[in-house]
Amino acid sequence: MVFVTKPPNENFSYARTSNNVSKLFSGIPLVDLTKPDSKQLIVKACEEYGFFKIINHGVPTDFITRLESEAIKFFSMPLSEKEKAGPPNPLGYGNNHIGKNGDVGWVEYLLLTTNTESNSQRFLSVFGNSAEEFCSALNDYISAVKKMACEILELMAEGLKIQPRNVLSKLLMDEQSDSCFRLNHYPLCPELQGLSSASARNVIGFGEHTDPQIISVLRSNNTSGLQISLGDGSWISVPPDQNSFFINVGDSLQVLTNGRFQSVRHRVLANGLKSRVSMIYFGGPPLSEKIAPLQSVMNGEEESLYEEFTWFEYKKSACSSRLADNRLGHFERIAAS
Repeated sequence: MVFVTKPPNENFSYARTSNNVSKLFSGIPLVDLTKPDSKQLIVKACEEYGFFKIINHGVPTDFITRLESEAIKFFSMPLSEKEKAGPPNPLGYGNNHIGKNGDVGWVEYLLLTTNTESNSQRFLSVFGNSAEEFCSALNDYISAVKKMACEILELMAEGLKIQPRNVLSKLLMDEQSDSCFRLNHYPLCPELQGLSSASARNVIGFGEHTDPQIISVLRSNNTSGLQISLGDGSWISVPPDQNSFFINVGDSLQVLTNGRFQSVRHRVLANGLKSRVSMIYFGGPPLSEKIAPLQSVMNGEEESLYEEFTWFEYKKSACSSRLADNRLGHFERIAAS
């Protein structure tokens, strides 16, 4: 895989290392979707980590390998060809710069809508007659992952004992759902090559942040780099697993559960040995959807921790912030103790 442009050294961002755990963390919650206790395990994982791993997910292996192959083809193209899918405004191809507020990382990416027709038009100029192959792989994958995400949300609802069962999943199933999809490529980082783990600095691939949507479904190739933050602020490295999916609780789900579920702060570090490709489905509600704690998750006289907002309002606020900002802070009704 080729990464054509190298950002100047002053653009590198480095991760703080004082709280880093150097070894991979083996305690990531694991949920088997075919087991009867899956809903309880999902709720527990969302409360404790905001993050968990899914196995027996039902997404066909062929869908995964086809899209990863197409992603590798795209990121291996000359920069001039890849840029035909951009600029990222916010959808499209981008490299180094993440958003419009100064965040940079050792990454190139494609941020796409989940709308079939829109993606077809974007890639016609890039792939020509081969665009259909890329879009077919993309649509098959998104369709399967969306179905899995909805199943997980329905298990969450069951685990929380809230009705109806589709109270969360219907937001993704809505025709107006504002979901999106991201392909990330983290190339080999020259600054890290040839350095021992003791002397290497941690170059940021994608800076620390929470996802603003309801739920994120992540899959990556067998390469390390992903880290999540624990409640004490320490960072732990997530062991790569190319056969499973990782699930992130998003900010909107934190609000819908009145803080019972915590959106997970995460980041990606660059790698000096192997490039990394990740594929993320972000399940979002319609733009006009009002986001507020569900009455069915509130206990007795429990008050809402958040002001009600629409997804459009929150998305606009998130887009105007830096990655590491506490985006929900603007909408908190009761200050965190």
